[in-house]
Formats: sequence, structure tokens, C-alpha cells
Amino acid sequence: MGRTKGRARARSAGSEAVHGIDRLVRNVETGRFERSLSGLTAVGALVTAGEIYFEHDKASFGNRWMWAPIVLGPVGAVAGIAGVFSRRAAKTLLPIAAATIVANGLQGTWLHARGIGQKPGGWRNARYNLEMGPPLLAPLLVTLVGGMGLLAAILRREK
Repeated sequence: MGRTKGRARARSAGSEAVHGIDRLVRNVETGRFERSLSGLTAVGALVTAGEIYFEHDKASFGNRWMWAPIVLGPVGAVAGIAGVFSRRAAKTLLPIAAATIVANGLQGTWLHARGIGQKPGGWRNARYNLEMGPPLLAPLLVTLVGGMGLLAAILRREK
């Protein structure tokens, strides 16, 4: 019984060691999530670049800008991995790569909207062209990955 009371006092005093998911949650709550979010940015950049490659390949890379998110994917992955291991890279390299990815995602949204407008019937036939044309909101997924990298650069490093 004395042992249980001692543990309860230790928990209430905040002196208990934090492990596993509790440590992750505490890091997020205190704004210390830089390394984890850098790693997630790296994984997200590779996954989205792979998906974009297959989608743009189906369109035969009809526009040279279709290569930009594919090239930026590995750049974001390298910057994210560097951010996991180096605080300096997380504060310099990662935000530059992430901002470029965000800009490319916004550009892609504009290009996809323009592509829908160029289909027969344009935006007057929006229901059909949204389904059959370039996916309007897909480039925003790239923007989300870049946003994760920017957020990682702002946050403090985990202990």
C-alpha cells in the first residue's frame, strides 16, 4: 500500500519518467516535435512523389512542370532526414525545401484548375471535367507535406 501511495505522489509531482507514446504526446503538447515531424516529412515526400509519378506518367508528362513534384520529392526526403539528425539542417535546409514544395503544390493546384478549364466544356461542364480531368485537389497533398516540413522547422527539438 505504501508503494502505491508513493507512485501516486510521484505522478502528481511530475517526477515520473515518461516513456513511449506518453513521451510523444508530451513532446507534441510542449511544442517539441521537430525530429518526428522532419521524419514524417521525409516519408510523406517520398510517398507523394511516387504517387505523383504514376499519375503524371498516365498523362504522358504532357507538361514539363509535371516533373517538378517528382524532383522535389527526394529533395524533401533528404531535407527531412537531415532534419531528424541535425538541428541545423532542420532550421535551414528543411524550411527551404518545404517552402519550395508548398509553392509547387500551389502551382500544381493552379495548373490542374487550368487543365480542367481547357477540357471540352471547361468549367461550364465542371461535374464531368472534375471527374475526368486532372484531380483539382491532389496537388494540395504536396502542399500538406511541405507544410509539415515548415511546421517542423518552427517547433522545438525533442529531448
